[in-house]
Amino acid sequence: MMRMSERQFVEFLRSEAKPRTGKAATGFSKELSLREGIGDDCAVIGWTRKNDLLITTDMLLEDIHFRRDWQTAKSAGYKALARGLSDIAAMGGTPRLAFLSLALSKETRGKWAKEFVRGFLALAKTTGVQLAGGDTGASPGGVFADVMVIGEAPRGKAILRSGARAGDEIWVTGKLGGAAATLNRLRRGKAAQFYPAPRLEIGRMLRERGLASAMIDLSDGLSIDLARLCERSGVGAVLVEEKIPRAAGASLQNALHGGEDLELLFTVAARKASQVPRAWGGVALTRIGEIVGGRKIWLESGGGESVLPVKGFQHF
Repeated sequence: MMRMSERQFVEFLRSEAKPRTGKAATGFSKELSLREGIGDDCAVIGWTRKNDLLITTDMLLEDIHFRRDWQTAKSAGYKALARGLSDIAAMGGTPRLAFLSLALSKETRGKWAKEFVRGFLALAKTTGVQLAGGDTGASPGGVFADVMVIGEAPRGKAILRSGARAGDEIWVTGKLGGAAATLNRLRRGKAAQFYPAPRLEIGRMLRERGLASAMIDLSDGLSIDLARLCERSGVGAVLVEEKIPRAAGASLQNALHGGEDLELLFTVAARKASQVPRAWGGVALTRIGEIVGGRKIWLESGGGESVLPVKGFQHF
């Protein structure tokens, strides 16, 4: 039996669930309508005359996204919310509400669960997010957290993955590969836990100034998330190896294919590139390549170019 990869499965869902036209397609009024569905960082839903809703869901699974013997409960709770907030940031939005559904194993139903929630709420407080509800359940083994984040953006202004065009420049926030390098050190017992910071302020700045033509958060790795953006935009890309910013201790492979950095990758029309600040809120913004025609992603290194393999993280 031939198995689908995670990317293929998501594309299957997007194709099968493609919205029909007209009011009956969604059952919503004209004001509350699906503007962008499967295939972006968030669903975009028409809400009021001034604003669209941004809705994202994300799962955090023990031994897939975190390990209790490596990571404190508080940092796991922080990370559970950070992943959803990064999706809102990638749309240039402002997060408002969060819902947390948590399935706990017998070993985690006391102090561990309380510390998990404290970590979740600590990040919620600093980002102005209100925990509005959720669900709880028993897990036969391991912790399972499902998080929904609801945000908003001005009507029709959310930044999508599909707006990149040939000639646009490719930029990233921060430094890449830090999470993968930390994971490698954790495996050797030589690192403290890594707390990713969702780039909400930068996402909003890029939207407010009309700079980003397309954007995606780097949750699974530079190569695979860039491939997703290129696929939605119908373009290819060239990355310049020497320009890719690496976190301390990160290898080139960590920076290209390591996930969980939660930085932003965005494209900018060449005519607007001079308007992009080189830093925002103490976070560097770096040009790392260019959007080109075709569908392949190339890596320029030492004066030559080679096709960049798409690796990164996929659940299956």
